[in-house]
Amino acid sequence: MKEFSVDLDIKSKGIELEVRDPQGKHIGDLVVTNTKLVWCKGRISVKNGKAISWKDFQEFMEGN
Repeated sequence: MKEFSVDLDIKSKGIELEVRDPQGKHIGDLVVTNTKLVWCKGRISVKNGKAISWKDFQEFMEGN
């Protein structure tokens, strides 16, 4: 596992991660906030993205 040695605090607006496929093509952005995750497929804005709360994300990932 890689360690990035970055101490990162998520502020109220969150952090936006650009997501690319293995060939380097942009496929979307993931916005991480204190309360939710927002997937923005392609070049859509955050307000039009698909959001999931951290609780729902945890339940989804754990198969509950």
